[in-house]
Amino acid sequence: MATIKDSVHDHIEVGGVAAALLDTEPVQRLRHIKQLGTVHLVYPSANHTRFEHSLGVYHLADRALAHLGIEGSQAERIRAAALLHDVGHGPYSHNVETVTQRHTGKYHDEVHELLAAGEVGDVLRDHDLDPARVADLVAGEGQYGQLVSGELDVDRMDYLVRDAHHTGVPYGTIDHERLVRELAFVDGELVLREGNVQTAESLLLARALMNPTVYQHHVARISKAMLRQAAERLLDRTGTTPAELRRMDDHDLLVALRTTPETAAVAARLRTRDLYKRAVWAELDAVPEDVLDADFDTLRDLEAGIASRADLSPEGVILDVPDRPSMTESTSRVMVGGEMRQLGKQSPLVSALRTAGEQQWRLGVYVPEESTDRVGQVAVDVLDLDVDGAPVSDVRPGVTATLDEFTGS
Repeated sequence: MATIKDSVHDHIEVGGVAAALLDTEPVQRLRHIKQLGTVHLVYPSANHTRFEHSLGVYHLADRALAHLGIEGSQAERIRAAALLHDVGHGPYSHNVETVTQRHTGKYHDEVHELLAAGEVGDVLRDHDLDPARVADLVAGEGQYGQLVSGELDVDRMDYLVRDAHHTGVPYGTIDHERLVRELAFVDGELVLREGNVQTAESLLLARALMNPTVYQHHVARISKAMLRQAAERLLDRTGTTPAELRRMDDHDLLVALRTTPETAAVAARLRTRDLYKRAVWAELDAVPEDVLDADFDTLRDLEAGIASRADLSPEGVILDVPDRPSMTESTSRVMVGGEMRQLGKQSPLVSALRTAGEQQWRLGVYVPEESTDRVGQVAVDVLDLDVDGAPVSDVRPGVTATLDEFTGS
């Protein structure tokens, strides 16, 4: 049994298969992948890693198993999945996942090959655990996969508290101890027990508040987009393969970018925080449907069109179109009056948070600072945006909703 001091959960005791997995290379690699990617360029203390987050998820999973009365091999499989749930992440976490997924067809939670091979697979088999069944849990499959990857998963409970702690913002505070304690399985569904609508709402609200202030902060989005563009160029113009990129850590990727002539300039900008600026920052209702639904190649063509009309190189323009606003947590299930209900149908808060998410959504066009003025109007024309006034329109970060929406009156 190993005892590890953690900044969020205090002391974490690691035993069994998890203790044996702890020193394997795929788990130790997570020490070199930042949990929040480029967010440290906004919040300098956000340097925590996927390694400590994985320990936190393991800890909360272990607590949940005790409350749920799950023991034996099933419990060990879940503990292993909790510790291993992020080993599929590429460098800078989600920042370049769209790049690796487009080339490999795999997201970070598709880890069957990773868990079956090498020392991780050996450790799992030595503990009489089937790597394929552990990988299924990482992907959220089956009844118990909901604990690791679902609307009420321990992954979300840890990263909200941990990200708030390391960024210093107050919005991610949730009562994770109560959340873990009130979990139950009803007809195969993971739910919160009776009297916990507000507990579920707290998880939803924390995520909604962290989104604009941390996860979708415009500086974090710009730096992420620059890193993503550089990673694409690394694959297109060097011998680096998508599989190699996926298994890099943050340091590996930075070195590769800095030592490759085609990406060295972007690497220097990221290193010195000399980031592109917003030429366009457009609201959801200003963006045509065909731009919202555009695929990768279409977005690159639009970038090239903007760059050509603005007399810039194609690399000098980045078009950033986020996914449409969504709130998967609203499908969390809570027990109300002895019935299992979706939070979205029970809580008036959900409607307000959906409205806020739509109001905060922005399409971005990023260019070097000296080019913002001339690129802004060009991008509006090329993208056929319905912008009323200046191309750059910002709002104070945070959830904006009326009292009527919160009370349901």
